[in-house]
Amino acid sequence: MDFATVKSQAKDQLKGFCRVCPICDGRVCSGEVPGMGGVGTGMSFRNNLTALAAYSLNMRTLHGCKEPSTETELFGIKLSTPIMAAPMTGTPYNMGGTIGERDFIGMIVSGSKQSGAIGWTGDGADPTMYDSGLEAIIAEQGHGIPVIKPREQGAIIERIRRAEDAGAKAIGMDIDGAGLVTMALKGQPVGPKTFEELKEIVQATKLPFILKGIMTVDEAELAVSAGVKAIVVSNHGGRILDCTPGAAAVLPAIAAAVKDKVTILADGGVRTGVDVLKLLALGADGVLVGRPLVVGAFGGDAAGVKIILDKMNAELKQAMILTGCSTIGEITQNVIYQGK
Repeated sequence: MDFATVKSQAKDQLKGFCRVCPICDGRVCSGEVPGMGGVGTGMSFRNNLTALAAYSLNMRTLHGCKEPSTETELFGIKLSTPIMAAPMTGTPYNMGGTIGERDFIGMIVSGSKQSGAIGWTGDGADPTMYDSGLEAIIAEQGHGIPVIKPREQGAIIERIRRAEDAGAKAIGMDIDGAGLVTMALKGQPVGPKTFEELKEIVQATKLPFILKGIMTVDEAELAVSAGVKAIVVSNHGGRILDCTPGAAAVLPAIAAAVKDKVTILADGGVRTGVDVLKLLALGADGVLVGRPLVVGAFGGDAAGVKIILDKMNAELKQAMILTGCSTIGEITQNVIYQGK
């Protein structure tokens, strides 16, 4: 199986829900939530891509970087790549349901592990969504990171306990899921958290706690003060609030404020290894990928997920060669063309 086969098969499997466009920029699927699109006008979805596209790279070829390493660590977990699978749920109403929730997340977690990455799992209105993620993590001996919606405090802590029992390497909450309509419609409202509420949740576990959905410097600093071990700069893939900037637009300021205090991850509009390089250069320590891995799973099961991740990591290595970066740690803002 190759990349072209994966895309072709995914297009058939996702028919009516995702067109598997040659350029996945959210234009065709604007407003399709539920579905694969961005909320409202789709501007937040598109801004993720345009923010990345706004940056150009300095090409450098007079150096000794011939075989770069993409190896990295996250909370002591050794990874072959800084590219990870973002938490995703909702195969019945977002992706057509030709693959069940448990099968889908199993493909994501297993394919990620096979690629030397780590898969994140999600939470949703249907309890089987979070359960399926934990089952997939258990099947891979704890190699996964579950992410919980910003539910009521007790419900979050109960899910943290189950993640601990599953042997998860870390635990997260996607605070950018606050106000999700699908959750409210199912009688499971979610919402923002006060600083005190966040601190209570962080202190409820000894696992590294990740807060996903940070888009401003002030909230990044609040997250650090609350004791989180990592943040994810993310606008929820453009699926929660219209007219937000792209993650790459706000990442540099956030990194400048908290880079040495917390692990910084980022997602949004990542389609290639060059996109990954840009986010790392702008201050991220790792990158999450979503929609491309949906194509991988629907087009080729766990093997398809691995094909997508391997392809993106190969692109990252090539970009590192051509920008003079031997390791992930050498990818800095020197890679970004500043202009005059």
